[in-house]
Amino acid sequence: MKICQLCNLDFTLYHFLLPLMHGMGKAGHEVIGVCPDGEFTGKVREQGFRVETIPIERSFNIFKHAGSIRQLVTLFRREQFDIVHVHNPVSALVGRAAAWWAGVPCIVYTAHGFYFHEHMPFLKRSAFIALEWLAGRVTHVLFTQSQEDAETARELKLISGDHIEAIGNGVDAQRFHASGTKADRSRVRTGINTPGSRTVIMTVGRLVAEKGFPELIEAMLHVDADLWVIGERLESDHASSIDEAMTLAQNDPSLKQRIHFLGYRQDIPDLLRAADIFVSASHREGMPRSIIEAMMCALPVVATNIRGSREEVIDGETGALVEARQSRALAHALTHLIENPDIRKAWGIAGRKRALGLYDEGLVVQRQIKALGL
Repeated sequence: MKICQLCNLDFTLYHFLLPLMHGMGKAGHEVIGVCPDGEFTGKVREQGFRVETIPIERSFNIFKHAGSIRQLVTLFRREQFDIVHVHNPVSALVGRAAAWWAGVPCIVYTAHGFYFHEHMPFLKRSAFIALEWLAGRVTHVLFTQSQEDAETARELKLISGDHIEAIGNGVDAQRFHASGTKADRSRVRTGINTPGSRTVIMTVGRLVAEKGFPELIEAMLHVDADLWVIGERLESDHASSIDEAMTLAQNDPSLKQRIHFLGYRQDIPDLLRAADIFVSASHREGMPRSIIEAMMCALPVVATNIRGSREEVIDGETGALVEARQSRALAHALTHLIENPDIRKAWGIAGRKRALGLYDEGLVVQRQIKALGL
């Protein structure tokens, strides 16, 4: 079969979809990536895949996508894909419209977390549900990463058929492991100017408000530890900024020596093995891969009690769940782990065991291939 993998960021294609593309390729299918051009498209091509670049704005204003839809229709008709598999909320809407218009026989959507969520105002949430429902009239298969999203999709009848399946999320268990050496741990900490004796909390995510950075940075005022922040704000990101929180972190005497903004990094496994606790303070997620990566590296996790995260983290067994936007609760949970290294170790071991059983990348890829009958 000829399969298109479509997303609206070259970053997503490279970092998240390559394992699936490789799995489908090994199963004997031709796989082509489609995304806007960027620094990662070349890296995908180096892996042996053809990548077609089409600009797709990160906006829900349908009028901004007319040109993209036309280009996609032309591409789909020329390539005669058997399957168009779309990802990300915006490109999923644009891609499904174009695939339907072009007459693609099978349209598959992986919801990496629906854009609507329980904390969204009612009218706004209803509007995004309506968009998903409309696009679902031409969707043949819907994959979700979390069981909760699958149940929501069935309840709201977000596709016209009944092929809805929760596939989970996965990471490379060979790359994300817990067997780092003391020398490696020391080397990483020295490079970040963090003493070996300090407790280190780590977080990974786009530097935007919905990732919970305002609450996390406020919480750090009451937490005796260093914080490593991995990630950056993408130029195309329309989410609210964290300028005020960044100013606090960089100017407050009690924070500026303890919070390290490390930007985009390619050595995430080494960083995780050199840290002690992982935290995710997000307001909304799908099935966050960063938490799974931390669990694979045997770190205890403090996360917000939101969809996806609460499916990954077992409260009191592999980590702690706190309500979103509550900096005091976040500080309390982090302090509890800082003061109890035995609990950190026990939760970390339990988290790795859970991750290996549920979130191995190979298992997740095979679930999708099997579900599509490839």
